Amino acid sequence: MKKAVALKYDKTTNNAPLVNAKGENKSAQKIIEIAKEHNIPIKEDKELVELLSKVELNQEVPQNLYKAVAELFSFIYKASKS
Repeated sequence: MKKAVALKYDKTTNNAPLVNAKGENKSAQKIIEIAKEHNIPIKEDKELVELLSKVELNQEVPQNLYKAVAELFSFIYKASKS
């Protein structure tokens, strides 16, 4: 089963990134397609997706996932610079 989670972060309005979209199978594929269409870097991390998929939509990422999400944002930042 394919899963995907999209995060959104606006440091002016949020303390932490929000789960902006999540889905399985066809929904997951659509999330990935939209990310590709908008040149948003994609990182495959099954464990992190599994944990983030338990967070409600439009809710902040819990503190226990901050480190993993920070590493993800670091990857995205580096990927967008190249």
